Amino acid sequence: MPRRDSRSRVRSAPASGASCPCGLPAPYGDCCGRLHRGEASATTAEALMRSRFSAFGVGDAGYLLRTWHPSTRPPGVDLGGGLRWTRLEVLETTGGSAFHTEGTVRFRAHYVERGEAGHMEEHSRFARHGGDWVYVGAV
Repeated sequence: MPRRDSRSRVRSAPASGASCPCGLPAPYGDCCGRLHRGEASATTAEALMRSRFSAFGVGDAGYLLRTWHPSTRPPGVDLGGGLRWTRLEVLETTGGSAFHTEGTVRFRAHYVERGEAGHMEEHSRFARHGGDWVYVGAV
């Protein structure tokens, strides 16, 4: 297991009834919180991508590493700094359903850093590994 330092500890997760950071109309505890706690696995590549966005938002580096493909997984994730993820837009998906072994998700993630709003876009590739969806990397 990768070493965790103070920058990679889980921040205070949203209250169980609070809206999920992933943008779906469900409480965090019933949505991505279940995946973060290991009570469920993502059923689609998009669901995994949404849960990873939420993990960045709540500072759950352990979840990010567990859901990263072993061939591309970094030794650690630094979630320190003043970046706050605020909103997610899913722009396009291909494959990634219960019937696929691979899929892609193109998204735009909005953030605020030092009071300035910004966003980043990525076209991400996902694959099944050991039966579960994992993040492979950018296309």
